[in-house]
Amino acid sequence: MPESLNGKVVIITGASSGIGAGAARLLAEQGCKLTLAARSVDKLEALAMELPGENLVVRADMTVPADIENMIARTLDRFGRIDVLFANAGIFIHGDFAANDVKDISDMLTINVDAVMRCAHAVIPIMKAQGSGDILVTSSVAGHEKLHRGPAYGATKHAIETFVNTLRRQVAADGIRVMSLAPARVANELWNLTDPAEIEKATVGDQHYLKVEDVVETAVFMLSRPRRVTIRNLVIIAKQQDV
Repeated sequence: MPESLNGKVVIITGASSGIGAGAARLLAEQGCKLTLAARSVDKLEALAMELPGENLVVRADMTVPADIENMIARTLDRFGRIDVLFANAGIFIHGDFAANDVKDISDMLTINVDAVMRCAHAVIPIMKAQGSGDILVTSSVAGHEKLHRGPAYGATKHAIETFVNTLRRQVAADGIRVMSLAPARVANELWNLTDPAEIEKATVGDQHYLKVEDVVETAVFMLSRPRRVTIRNLVIIAKQQDV
C-alpha cells in the first residue's frame, strides 16, 4: 500500500516549468506543503496561485550557493521541517562537444551536479535530526546510456547516478532515502514542445516522448513507497523511443 504524502514538506527546485511545475501540481493535490524554487519568480507566483494548500515561493538560482542556503532557511522558518528534497533543476546542452561554448558547459556542470550536491548537503543534517527524509533527483536516461548526442550532458547525469547510488548507502541508517528518476525525452519546453496538439501527437500518437504527467506520477509513486522500500534508480522512456 502506498504511504500518504499528506502534510509532507517538499522543496522543488526548477519548479517554474516542466517536470518541476507538474510535480508541484500533483504533490499539492496529495496534500503536500511546497517550497517552489526557481529563478523565474513571476512563473512561480502564477503557479502558486493555482495550487491548493500551503506553499512558499523562493527565488533561487542554483549557481548561487547563498540562494540555496536561503531556500533551505526559508523553508525551515515557514514549515519547521523538510521531508522531501526534489532536486529537479537542470539544463540540457547537446550537439557536437567541440562546438559547445565552454562557459555553457561549466554552467551546466554547476547546475546539474554541484547544485544537487549542495542541496543534498544542506538537507541531510535536517533529515538526520528528524529521523527521516527523501532526496529525489531528476536524472536522465543519459546517465544510464552512452548517448553520443550530448557527451557533456551525459557526463553530468552519470555523475548524478554515482552520487545517488553511493550517498544512499551512507544515509540509509539515518532514515533517509536517496533516489534518482531518469526520464528519456519529455514533451515540454526543453524540446520546444508547448502546443497541446503537438504534445499529444509526440506522446500518445508517435510515442516518442513522455508526457510531463508520466514523469511526475512516477515521482509520486517513488515517494509514496513504504519506508522499508527505496527505489534507488528508475528509468522511464516512451514506448517507441530508440534508447
